[in-house]
Amino acid sequence: MELQKLLSNLNIKNLNPLQEEVSAKAKTSTDLVVLAPTGSGKTLAFLIPVLRNLNKQSKGVQCLILVPSRELGLQIEQVFKQMSTGFKVTCCYGGHSVKVERNTLIEAPAVLIGTPGRIAFHLREQNFDESTITTLILDEFDKSLEFGFTEDMSFIIGSLYSLKQRMLTSATAMQEIPDFTGIRNQLEINFLSQQEILPDLKLKRINTLAEEKLETLFKLICKIGDHSMLIFCNHRETVDRISDLLIDQDLVHDIFHGGMEQDDRERALLKFRNGSVKILITTDLAARGLDIPEVEYIIHYQLPYTKDAFVHRNGRTARMNAKGTAYLIFAEDEKFPYLDDHIDIEHLDGEYQIPPDSEWQTIYLAAGKKDKINKIDIVGFLLKVGGLAKEDLGLIEVKDLSAYAAVKRKFAPQLINKLSGQKIKGRKIKVEIAN
Repeated sequence: MELQKLLSNLNIKNLNPLQEEVSAKAKTSTDLVVLAPTGSGKTLAFLIPVLRNLNKQSKGVQCLILVPSRELGLQIEQVFKQMSTGFKVTCCYGGHSVKVERNTLIEAPAVLIGTPGRIAFHLREQNFDESTITTLILDEFDKSLEFGFTEDMSFIIGSLYSLKQRMLTSATAMQEIPDFTGIRNQLEINFLSQQEILPDLKLKRINTLAEEKLETLFKLICKIGDHSMLIFCNHRETVDRISDLLIDQDLVHDIFHGGMEQDDRERALLKFRNGSVKILITTDLAARGLDIPEVEYIIHYQLPYTKDAFVHRNGRTARMNAKGTAYLIFAEDEKFPYLDDHIDIEHLDGEYQIPPDSEWQTIYLAAGKKDKINKIDIVGFLLKVGGLAKEDLGLIEVKDLSAYAAVKRKFAPQLINKLSGQKIKGRKIKVEIAN
């Protein structure tokens, strides 16, 4: 497929230097190790060689992409679909229906994406034929190790006998690559120290007492006000505790962590993307590899244990020439060797108002791509039938069986009433506020 056509499908004019180098070096069929920071375009960097390796005449799975999280897998699937290559792609992950995945694998996709646990399950159940796989991608490999997927990855890779090329990507440098990857005589492409645009990131330290930490956080949220913010914690229980506080204060927010159902996690990211939620409380699961917009403020309610994790969290702001601020909340006696002692101190000694809710709210429509519904259908439905003006309609995302649209919050309740019982393409669909 012609590169310019592919880039046009992705609304991109040119490849960046990382993507160009990976694309050129992958032509040799040598194993590659690609080291590059979050937000540098690694996904497209490896998808171009993947596409080049695919053969239209071949049946079965030709490329396997292993990822540490469901969200990263779905994001790669979305990019590949947007490329409009004509090749089938499928994503398998824990929390998704095994029956649906098994049926999808009957007619094997050319590209199979998945988390190690779920791919290992399908391999043991013989739901796909591994003998046709010639390309292996280990995306965010360091994160997969961190999440404890070593055994599953070792089993999967040990079952692949037809591989011609392996590619490993990581956002951190590795002292040695585990033997089970099978990567030998690799070419390394290292962009970790070659970021052309250094982030304009300000660090601010806030000192407090352990028993006053929640109260300090709430004050900081109020001081930041009507801006997008990611609040990072080390534990799910802490995420839930902060959420309880914000519920008590009637403050619109969402949470994101590995203990949530997949649908709830996807919906939380969707509402954060479209601006109807401006406060997202999360674990390190959201530190990288997710399709969320750049945020203006990062709050480390609990600081991570390593410098790498700290860098990845902060990588969610101050990207591509933008500016960002990361707040570090310190209880007394807390020390983190990887931090500079001379971080500016932020004082919270003013009176701050509770921030207003976002002007946007997300509505849910019970129909999607599999019902032959697309974005244009939904825009027409909301403007013509719902009576919205164009400026009152925000981001629309269409899934397989559902769709979500951001609309001006002040119009949402009356819009739901107006659309009740109305039809899109001749069928009545349920419309409600997305929880």
